[in-house]
Amino acid sequence: MSGHSKWASIKHSKGKADKQRSKIFSKLSKEISVAAKLGDKDPAMNPRLRSAIQAARSANMPKDNIERAIDKSSANTESNFENLRYEGFGPDKIAVIVETLTDNKNRTASNVRTIFQKSGGSLGTQGSASHNFNQLGIIKIDKKEISEENIFELAIESGADECISHDEFHEIQCPMSEIYNVKKKLEKIISNFISTDIEWIPLNSVNVEKDREETVIDFLENLEDDDDVQNVFSNINFGNN
Repeated sequence: MSGHSKWASIKHSKGKADKQRSKIFSKLSKEISVAAKLGDKDPAMNPRLRSAIQAARSANMPKDNIERAIDKSSANTESNFENLRYEGFGPDKIAVIVETLTDNKNRTASNVRTIFQKSGGSLGTQGSASHNFNQLGIIKIDKKEISEENIFELAIESGADECISHDEFHEIQCPMSEIYNVKKKLEKIISNFISTDIEWIPLNSVNVEKDREETVIDFLENLEDDDDVQNVFSNINFGNN
């Protein structure tokens, strides 16, 4: 799932997506089912569902899996999923925000707390870590879809605040309240998106010593491996070591 771009690049280089394809599909299926249950089952009328389906396609989820996830929203009426956010500090005092989608908040809270504690970190109250971040709308587009020059011009015309080109994708930033308005304008030119999410972008990054990177990465991976966790954001900077 989505996260801060530097962390996303680390995950990609480690081959995490390939190793845990079924787990990623499971999380995407859950998001599709919940989005379809809470809104219209027609993606054209339901921005959250449309974004979930686009993310699933970007992860190469088979069409049958996507359709089953939508159908499950009607069949599974007993499970009520909640979006819950946890905040805390991990190894080397990095600030962390964990977004979950769960039908059992006691189980989720216990699992997340245990992962923090085993890393030497601790969970805090809401607001304890998030004041280190800005919550923004983030739209990611594969660089094969459009050139850097053209995407920058298109992003500004569409109402975005920022457009950053990374090694493999363009990242468009906008106010979270405007994300679907911006995307609607982008869709006039672009049909394939990697993801459309509300993300927590750190105001200031924390550098971690080279010999501590693996410890921090293991902690973040353990969080993401939990079935109830959808997104993990941190203010760690992997780029300056």
